[in-house]
Amino acid sequence: MINYAYWLSNIPGIGIRTRNRLIGAAGSAREVYGLTEKQLLLIPGVEEKHAAGIMESKKRDYDTEYESMAEREIFFLSREEQLFPQRLAAIPDAPYSLYVKGTIPQEWNNKTVAIVGARRCSAYGRSVAEKIAGRLAASDAWVVSGMASGVDGSGHTGALRKNGYTCAVLGCGVDICYPKSNSRIYQEILEKNGAIISEYPPGTNPSAPLFPARNRIIAGLADVVVIVEAKIKSGSLITADYALEQGKDIYAVPGRMYDALSEGCNNLIRQGAGIISDVDEFLKELELQGEINTGEDNLKNLLLEKDERLVYSCLSLRPKNVGELLQKTGMSVPEMMDILARLLQKGFITETVKNYYIRKI
Repeated sequence: MINYAYWLSNIPGIGIRTRNRLIGAAGSAREVYGLTEKQLLLIPGVEEKHAAGIMESKKRDYDTEYESMAEREIFFLSREEQLFPQRLAAIPDAPYSLYVKGTIPQEWNNKTVAIVGARRCSAYGRSVAEKIAGRLAASDAWVVSGMASGVDGSGHTGALRKNGYTCAVLGCGVDICYPKSNSRIYQEILEKNGAIISEYPPGTNPSAPLFPARNRIIAGLADVVVIVEAKIKSGSLITADYALEQGKDIYAVPGRMYDALSEGCNNLIRQGAGIISDVDEFLKELELQGEINTGEDNLKNLLLEKDERLVYSCLSLRPKNVGELLQKTGMSVPEMMDILARLLQKGFITETVKNYYIRKI
């Protein structure tokens, strides 16, 4: 039996807008299948090459392809099905269909936050993305991102560490882990009942033109989009543009002046984006209760000596050098280096580059 939606999604030469015109005119993929070439040409925007391609596609064996895909636990979901996220169906140039590995919620009711940013992010950006995502997951919010290197992957990681739901939207087929360096994240998303989704058929290799379009899906699934680090021209800002077009709220993490990775975020803030300078305040703005950190902080204090607590309290998710710590604590260099070595050994801090330290999440 023909899966009409799958057929319509895989006709060569038929793009998103033409497909949407066909559905708008006929009402369903099944009705489109039944149209003659003359009837197809009566639909505004459908050209002779489109109509010819549609008629020719009816000769192809789509059933075998569909069954093979299902055997690999890749599920096809069209806008005509109830499980398709309605929030995504409502965006401009909405995808007609999705390919899914993993678990899509029956109802997309939980607050959902997209966390995106630079691929070549700083250690600070990576830590902030993990921290925000972890706190969101602990508050029963869902995290969506693009599984790219850097901030995106860190957002998924933060949610997974708190056993939260996270969804990765790929710019390639869902059967291809891209980048390969994120294979652990890819597997863990599936193991923990998250989802890998794409509008591109299985086997589609990653290529530059596919990624900007997938960003509209990341924004479409989210209630709020958070940009952690971004250069002034970056894919993350494309996601922000889509979010604005869709009427979504945008938040940005402010960065240092003259830092290229901060330019995009600082510019968004100048244009009116929300500022994330405190995760607790951000959760309150989203009307999420958030997890209480007091117990965790108290436990850390119990595990640290008095001098270690002093140095630890001076650190944050922004890298600080030894000079800053010496100025704040009044300690000598040998004392400071001894304490930092102990904090590193206990796993409470990370040395991002030589003599620069941050708190470890």
